[in-house]
Amino acid sequence: MKLYWSSTSPFVRKVLVSAHELGLSDRLETIPTRVAPSKPDPALLLYNPLGQLPTLVLDDGSVLYDSLVIIEHLDHMAGGSKLIPSSPEQRIEELRLHALCNGFLDLLVQWRIESLKDEKQIALINAFNLKASKIWTALEATVEGLAQQPFRLSSITLAIVAEYADFRFPTLGWREKYPALSDWHQSIQTRPSLASTRFFDSSKPQ
Repeated sequence: MKLYWSSTSPFVRKVLVSAHELGLSDRLETIPTRVAPSKPDPALLLYNPLGQLPTLVLDDGSVLYDSLVIIEHLDHMAGGSKLIPSSPEQRIEELRLHALCNGFLDLLVQWRIESLKDEKQIALINAFNLKASKIWTALEATVEGLAQQPFRLSSITLAIVAEYADFRFPTLGWREKYPALSDWHQSIQTRPSLASTRFFDSSKPQ
């Protein structure tokens, strides 16, 4: 399988971590791909009309896009219900928390894009700050229960929220404000699936 990949995409990293947790990482061939809102990648558009990462080309030539869809497929390949529970009640709760964390990743990516602009929209930045505060607070209240659960989709996505915030917003100071969340992340950050898939800027020397 071929995964169109970027070392800075939190959504690609969700797939990589999930594949590692499922024992499928050696089945993925990563294709380095640079995408930007103003610069669609022609090669990627051949497979994904959205021009977005991640995009997974299966061995039979069919194509999956959106990280959740790809992870659902990988979970099924590994026998099912390992990252996303099958029972309706547990599944809904898992997907609910995933939606919160994944929505936060969307927000952080947009925040990053806006922060790089020469002319910033102050109202938009203020909205980002307000939403981020509310989301951090909700996650701080949730993480104690999450610590008692298996390391599944929602835990993977929350870990990536924490590491993407550190990667792109190192002066944000979220760890001091949300100690339970910080402690939880410290307790799981050495998992091989996370340690082997760290964010890095491929445009800079390593």
